[in-house]
Amino acid sequence: MQTIYNTLNKIIEGLLVLIFSLLVLDVVWQVTSRYVVGQSSSFTEEFARFSLIWLTVLGAAYINGQKEGHLSMDFLLEKLPPKKQYKRHRVIQAVMAIFALIVMVIGGGNLVYITLKLGQLSPALLIPLGYVYAIVPLCGLIIIFFSIYHIKITFNPNNNEH
Repeated sequence: MQTIYNTLNKIIEGLLVLIFSLLVLDVVWQVTSRYVVGQSSSFTEEFARFSLIWLTVLGAAYINGQKEGHLSMDFLLEKLPPKKQYKRHRVIQAVMAIFALIVMVIGGGNLVYITLKLGQLSPALLIPLGYVYAIVPLCGLIIIFFSIYHIKITFNPNNNEH
């Protein structure tokens, strides 16, 4: 499980760097074409919007996997004895996995299915919107994996991390 976790983190890190790099290039091209050529490209705004969607959702899944990386208010949690902290962490991870399953995987999967079935295309890039929205159920599955990982590995009583 540790190998899958490390590999998945490296893949997501690479995708985030790639998406952010493409977003920067897209915005630079948009500004350059607008002020130098006098006419902005038709696809740049839409590509930037889709890149931000992917960057945000994939980044949220990545941060979820980095236990210490995401924003948390753990002042009251740290006041609990260690045994209760473990139980509370497990509950939090389980709630996140259930949320990801219901909202992101099932709800996002339905959104992808409906938009692909209806054949909705983006106006400028002419790509099916279902492909843009596919990041939601994919990241839901990633969040579920990370939650299971944190329950099984990080909160293992034999593990000396806590």
